[in-house]
Amino acid sequence: MAEGTKERILRIALELFAQNGYLGTSMNDIAGQLGFTKAALYKHYASKQEILDKIVERMNRMDYERAEAYEMPETEPDGFAEAYLHTPIKKIRTYSLAQFDHWTKEPFSSNFRKMLTLEQYRDPKLAQLHHDYLAGGPLEYMAAIFRKLADSDEDAMQLALEFYGPMYLLYSVYDGAEEKEAVSSLLATHIDHFIARVESDCRKKE
Repeated sequence: MAEGTKERILRIALELFAQNGYLGTSMNDIAGQLGFTKAALYKHYASKQEILDKIVERMNRMDYERAEAYEMPETEPDGFAEAYLHTPIKKIRTYSLAQFDHWTKEPFSSNFRKMLTLEQYRDPKLAQLHHDYLAGGPLEYMAAIFRKLADSDEDAMQLALEFYGPMYLLYSVYDGAEEKEAVSSLLATHIDHFIARVESDCRKKE
């Protein structure tokens, strides 16, 4: 399906945000990259903030679609805890590898991550987005999943740190790597070792 004008604007704007930062990119820059006049750009989006809002909407939609595709619990309060009880650890492995591909190989998501990485210390709203999408949010999500494997909330958070910390680090390693598939393999090995250890610990408790 052909890319619509609004979708193209979001894609090009996000590419610029990833390269120069959200704060370092103007509506003039976006219009110039698109080959538009500034007036033509304003016919589609009234402000740079509106463009960012639409990008975030797109990211939220992609998140829900992935959670559904991989049968992972969504972060909604109703049935939240119950859903995690029925999430096998091998499903977590598959979903986590898909998440890594999403944040590294998918251009729209990868550029969103790079923008947030650039801006996390410069703008409070973008810092919150970085927290929600790439730092505290995923950590809390994994802690909720691992809660059924742990004796306390603190232990669950420790498991989440051990699991997600290397994944977060490997985003940046991936960006600078010449052999990018080798980085994906590192993550797969990390997850396999983690799962083996957790399953071994669980058997010892039984």
